[in-house]
Parts: sequence; C-alpha cells; structure tokens
Amino acid sequence: MKYVLLTLISAMLLSISWPTYGIPFFIFFALVPLLMMEHGVSKFSDYNRKSWVVFGLSYLCFVIWNTVTTGWLYGSKNPDGSHSMMAVLFPVLVNSLLYALVFQCYHWYKNAQGTYWGLAFLIAIWMSFEKFHLGWELTWPWLNLGNAFSDYPKLIQWYDTLGATGGSFWILLTNVLIFYTVRIWQAGRKRKDLIKNTSIVAALIIFPMIISVVKYNSFDEKPIGSVNVLMLQPDLDPYAEKYSQDSLTIENDLLSLAERNSKGKIDYYIAPETALPGNGSISETAFEKSMIINNLKSFLSKHPGSVFTTGISSHHFYTSENNLPKEAYQLNPGLWVERFNSAIQVIPDQKVEVYHKGKLVPGVEIFPYMSYLKPLLGNAMINLGGTVASLGTDKERTAFSNPFNKGNIAPIICYESIYGEFTGDYVKKGANFLAIMTNDSWWGVTEGHKQLLSYARLRAIETRREIARAANSGISAHINAKGEIIEDTFYGDKTALYARVNLYDGMTFYTKAGDLLSRFSIFAFGFLLFYFLIKWFQNKTKKN
Repeated sequence: MKYVLLTLISAMLLSISWPTYGIPFFIFFALVPLLMMEHGVSKFSDYNRKSWVVFGLSYLCFVIWNTVTTGWLYGSKNPDGSHSMMAVLFPVLVNSLLYALVFQCYHWYKNAQGTYWGLAFLIAIWMSFEKFHLGWELTWPWLNLGNAFSDYPKLIQWYDTLGATGGSFWILLTNVLIFYTVRIWQAGRKRKDLIKNTSIVAALIIFPMIISVVKYNSFDEKPIGSVNVLMLQPDLDPYAEKYSQDSLTIENDLLSLAERNSKGKIDYYIAPETALPGNGSISETAFEKSMIINNLKSFLSKHPGSVFTTGISSHHFYTSENNLPKEAYQLNPGLWVERFNSAIQVIPDQKVEVYHKGKLVPGVEIFPYMSYLKPLLGNAMINLGGTVASLGTDKERTAFSNPFNKGNIAPIICYESIYGEFTGDYVKKGANFLAIMTNDSWWGVTEGHKQLLSYARLRAIETRREIARAANSGISAHINAKGEIIEDTFYGDKTALYARVNLYDGMTFYTKAGDLLSRFSIFAFGFLLFYFLIKWFQNKTKKN
C-alpha cells in the first residue's frame, strides 16, 4: 500500500506544479516519491514480478498527471457535436505509456548498474526522450518539464542561454539529488552528509533563480525600432460559425473589426490562424485572382504603409503524378491536391508571401506514420475544422520583411509556439519580432488556451523577441522580450488589441546553440548504454 501512496504523491506533485493553475516549485521534488517507490519495490519487496509492479505504478502516476494537466482535450468535439473521447484518451494513454517506458528503462538500468549510474541514466534518457518528443510525428511536448515555470518568467531569464530544455535538466538534476540525499540519510543517518547534500540541493535551486533575477533587472537591450500592431480577435465559434459561414461574410466582419480599431498609423494587422476563408481554402496558384486576397489589398489601399498578416487555409493543385508530394491526395482522375495551414503577408502591388505551418498537430493536421497506422486505425483523424488528411509543410522557417519599416515578422502558427529551437529558426532567418497566429478555442473555457499562451512566454525569453499574439477567441496578447504579458484580451471577446512592439536584432546563445543540453544528454545516454553493453559482454565472456 505504501508504494501506491508514494506513486499517488508523485502524481499529485507533478499535477499541482503545472501552469496555469499550479505552483511550479513542487516540481523540484515531484519525482522523488516515485523514485522511492521504485527503490522500495526493487530492494525490499517480495513481489514475484517487480518490474511489472514498477511499470504499473509509474504508468498510474503518469496517467494521473497527464489527465489532470491535459484533460481539457475532452473539450474537443466531433462533427456531430459530441465530445471526442479519442482526442483525450489517445494523448493521455499513449503519452503516459511513453513516460512509463522511460522510467522502466531507468529501473532496469539501475538494477543492472547500481543506483549512481542508474540516476545518471534517468537524467540522460528523460532528456533524450523530451528531445525525441519534440521531433517525431506523434510529437506532444506539452508536458516537457521545463515548461512548468512558464508563468514565472522572472525566475527563468537564463532560458535565453539554455532554453526550456535547460529547465528540464535543472528539474531532473534537482529531483535526483534530493532522492540521493534521502537515500544517504536513510543509509547512514549522518547529519554532516545531510547538511552538505541539502546545501547543494538548495544552491542548485536558488542559484539559477538569482542569476535570473539579476538578468531580469539588468535587461537593457536596445531595440532597433518599433512597429504599431493591431491584433484582431474575431471570436468565431470553431464548431458553429468558423467553418460554416460564408467566406466573404467572415472577411467583411474581420475587416470591419480592423477598421473600427484603427486609431492612428498601423504598421501590421495580424489576424488569427485560418482566419480566412472560413469553409474551404484558397488556391495558392491563384492568389492574385482571389477575391479574398484582393479585398485585403483594397482595405490596405485605404491604410498606406500597412501590411496584413493572417492565417489562411490554402491548397495547391497538381495534374501530374511526377514529383507529387506525399501529402497530396487524389480528387479526380488526373487531379491531386495538397492542403496547408498557412500564414500570408499581403501588401498592395506586391506578390503575396506565404508560409506553411511546419509543426502539425498529431491526429488533427497530420496522420502520424500513415503507412503503418492507417491499416490499424482507419480514418481516425480528429476533424477540427477542415481536413481529415495530413497537411503539407514547409521544411524551413520564413520571416516576412516589411518594405515600409524595419519589421521582419516570424509567422508562427499556433502549435509551433510550443517548440523552442524551432522558433529560434525564425530568428535565424531574420525575424525581429514574433507573431503567433492561433485558433485555440477548440476546447472552450479550459486550461488549454491558457497554457498555450503561457508557453509563448518561454519563446520570448529564449529568443529575446517581443510577441504579438492574435487568437480567434482569445487570449490575444502583447508579450515583451522578458516574457511578461504587457496587455491581453479576455477569452470570448470580439475585439482587437493594439500594441507598440519593439524590434530586436540581437541573437541569444540559445537561438544560436539550440537544445545543447539535450544533445549532450543524447550523447550521455549512448555512452551509458554502450558502457552497460560492454560490461554485460565482459561478464558473459568470463562466465563462459
């Protein structure tokens, strides 16, 4: 029973550490009870199948954590209006399984190599898993540990050096040292060792925070200029309005919203993800003939010096199978189409610039590993406004330059804002401020859209770029380069948010180096695994 209790304590501590409702300081020892459970089961229990017990209890812990922190996915609805159980069950159960497998590998390695090597292996494999979770087609880094402090930017200003993945390393190392301190005390009851190890743990927690506060108070990077931005929040119900209303009606309402709130000179009008055209999509081979696009240009002709950046649904037709993208699918004999979740920049008398979303939501915008899973799952994609087929992507990031001022905008689309190193690629392309275009109103008034906004603050710190965030139903926000929300809107309001956004051209160490600690951890993971295999082979040779 005590092992179940330890598991539940870890689950509770992980859950109450999470933004945007929790207190992140619990995350520093949230894994300690789980580590104590594993140690107790391995060393002191009389279970016949100890590995299965460790796996079952750790899976229980991670299921509770995933359910509490991401259970808002239940707000997603099927086309018939019912709640989508697949939208919550698949991420919760599969993500929990992956975490449990990581912990199980630690259990096996620790039993084979001892506690010290095992704890080093835990940090290496957990960090490697988080990095892997950022890149594969079932990517879901929502619960990467470094995200826990997103609501406390003053304490994580050093993320501009090591990023949110550095935060994960910080949290894992602290948990491991606290567990180590507990074990040393249990083994020897030596007060001197307890004081020494406790002091090390306290320094590990406090020292990065002190550095952060110093960096926060001394931040004096000078902007190279500023731009006036108007973020549009049309508040269209994604189930009842956004994909059922007439496209021109949606556009007219959006432009009326922009016109009513145009006080003085506006450099950028920014509209949310897939704000246009509503139902259907716009052909990229006929941008110049599109009534939707030309209406935007007509609006801009009344506002000289302004540009319009918006999310759209777009498509590209193909009439030949030669060089056909793998995401393209056949409509009719001799006709294929590839669809995109895109961002465009519209300027009168200039060619429309377009960027295709590069990080797609698994099960919504991409059918992960289609050739393997489709025979098993069938058409199990979640229909959230448009397509039940995988979308096309751009392989590289893009920054839209502005001919009227120094602005170079990063057209970040919704889910992309969770990815630190990925966002840094926009800055490497010359972006001097970040625009996040999002439609995160699928889940209603839950923690979902709040957490996504909170994670954007991490990207501001990592890149030292200000953010203009335009959301369909809220929360639209202006975030400064220190990760502070300067001004925001209410969820569910039909409104617009004006901001004077500063432009920065410096490049942080994190932007240059990316997830450095993750790559080091992957190397350490490989070394530890190789070391184990060498020892195993040597022992087997001796026995023979």
